[in-house]
Amino acid sequence: MTTILKEKALFLMRQALNNPNADFRDGQWEAIKDLLENKLRLLVVQRTGWGKSLVYFLATRLLRDQGFGCTLLISPLLALMRNQIAAGNRIGIKAETINSSNTDNWRLIETKLLANQVDILLISPERLANEDFMKNILVPLSQKIGLFVVDEAHCISDWGHDFRPDYRRIVRYLEGLPKNIPVLTTTATANNRVVNDIKAQLGSNLRVRRGDLTRKSLRLQNIYLPSQAARLAWLAQHLPQLPGSGIIYALTVRDAQRVADWLKTQNINAKAYYGDLDTEVRIGLEDELLNNQIKALVATTALGMGFDKPDLGFVIHYQRPGSVVHYYQQVGRAGRAVETAYGILLSGNEDDEINNYFINTAFPPEIHTQKVLNELENAVDGFSIPQLEQKLNLSRGQIDKVLKILSLEFPNPPVTKIGSKWYLTSVNYQYNREKIEKLTQIRRQEQERMLEYMKSQQCLMAFLATELDDPNPQKCGRCTVCVGTRLLPESFTNARLNQANLFLRRSNQILEPRKQWPPQALLTYRFSGNIRDNLRAEPGRALSLWGDAGWGELVKQGKYRANHFDDELVQATFEMIQLWKPQPFPTWVTCVPSLNRPELVPNFAKRLAEKLSLPFKPIVRKIRPTQLQKNMSNSYQQAHNLDGSFAIDSWTGMRGNVLLVDDMVDSRWTFTVIAALLRNTGSGLVYPVALALNSLGQED
Repeated sequence: MTTILKEKALFLMRQALNNPNADFRDGQWEAIKDLLENKLRLLVVQRTGWGKSLVYFLATRLLRDQGFGCTLLISPLLALMRNQIAAGNRIGIKAETINSSNTDNWRLIETKLLANQVDILLISPERLANEDFMKNILVPLSQKIGLFVVDEAHCISDWGHDFRPDYRRIVRYLEGLPKNIPVLTTTATANNRVVNDIKAQLGSNLRVRRGDLTRKSLRLQNIYLPSQAARLAWLAQHLPQLPGSGIIYALTVRDAQRVADWLKTQNINAKAYYGDLDTEVRIGLEDELLNNQIKALVATTALGMGFDKPDLGFVIHYQRPGSVVHYYQQVGRAGRAVETAYGILLSGNEDDEINNYFINTAFPPEIHTQKVLNELENAVDGFSIPQLEQKLNLSRGQIDKVLKILSLEFPNPPVTKIGSKWYLTSVNYQYNREKIEKLTQIRRQEQERMLEYMKSQQCLMAFLATELDDPNPQKCGRCTVCVGTRLLPESFTNARLNQANLFLRRSNQILEPRKQWPPQALLTYRFSGNIRDNLRAEPGRALSLWGDAGWGELVKQGKYRANHFDDELVQATFEMIQLWKPQPFPTWVTCVPSLNRPELVPNFAKRLAEKLSLPFKPIVRKIRPTQLQKNMSNSYQQAHNLDGSFAIDSWTGMRGNVLLVDDMVDSRWTFTVIAALLRNTGSGLVYPVALALNSLGQED
């Protein structure tokens, strides 16, 4: 029986891959056999590109042929699974997905599922939070499932690099399934600590199958270039010589956009890719890369797990990731089906700051959790998230994070959601301070290991494999350490460096106007609902990112060291406005006042006005002290903090269009409120101008 099944599986695999000579890789058939014959719970840890998706598609086909029910696959990567679904279609697998982008098809898919006309249903873990979906689809389906699959299973473990709270719902759902249903969990990035945590959650009977994590085709090299200008120059100089097309990873959306924009100025076809793009745009970008129509996608981790391009020629990191696991997962996208591919890790001065920000914001602080619980305890009939924003000086993201983690406490959550409101349950919740401290310490240790990897004098591939607890790490013989020389030059021309510096100093940021007032936030000014066109600010500009390459560091020095903005910044802002050419062009200049530093911004704005040959009129007055906007954490608090705090004097040239100048911007509420007050007092169009846009999500 086993021989017949194996022959059939091999036939189906060749059909799926459209390759008559394909053969099983080490461990693939054994995993399929565990599921088919032994009905095991299985964790497969194999390198990126090994073929984990083939295991569950082949097992699904063989189980369906034996009369079993459909497979339920939970994955965070539905948008990136088109290749795998296409392979499944070649062996007659009918796959369906239920997600937020196909709500019109839900009823039809539900009918097909209940009629046993679907072979594999793909959903995201977040879908398990949808009560209607659970009641109408998953509960009726639960007793008929033939195979349960969890892709990217390391996300279950909060001891790993990429914990996702919604994965905790999977463990709950598994509790209600019949014990004889085979379960397959897969990942390329689980060390022993994560494996043990997954076993603790899914049961000690979970069998683990590990494979060799060494990637034979990858050539690894690390290059430390402290400044962003140097890294941009290096990319422009050496990217055209690299084989094929590839991915450049950046730690932030802004850096992804910036690197892509720079490469375009150097006639290199590159585009930015990140999570906030529309699904259709992301699919289009993926297709361009898959079809070698562009040289590189400059991506955040949104293009991490699941993207499959076997002939990817290179993966370059513009900044150092926070952990070896992150790095291995991302660099492992390259070279699956080519003899030589490059994995180049660039590193610079800003890496630690960005990674520390991610570490510090990974888990809600105890005080945030307690504040949310206290407000819910005082609620007569629960609170919605907008209501909690009015009660708490916490960002919506922070409130969301607290509520999500609390609602996923197992087995008894201390909060529950009914409709749009959150309520306390009778559970007495205790914040696990010790565990959070341990997790934070682990992430700091992971960061240290990445620093050691940058300087490693041992085989770089063996270093990565050892960190992932590969039982038999091998020297690759291809990395820069093994060959004893640089694979790629670390140099670039002065001309490139000068161009990159000039680019950074001209990469100003667009400030989009806000369009809606937060409810109940500005009662003194009687601003509510949509911001009317005749009160709205125009799109503005920020000269730089706070503390960043280009002008950002000089802005930082001026604000906190010199208490004076250098004439260079006046000239740079003047040049930015000349290139911007707001139309109709402003006829006067004013600024945002401050009680703490009454001279800093007016002094800068006055010099800028002189440079523009425009009158400077400091007619915006601050009539009451406010909290620092950087200490206000959500839109309601930021806007409410400004309610009744400004007044506008009039002057004879008031009706002209005006430049409204400030030093820092992030939330844009200061600009939004003052612009509305200026328009109300009779000014023309208001163009906000700031020296720096605050980065990494800190509020202004």
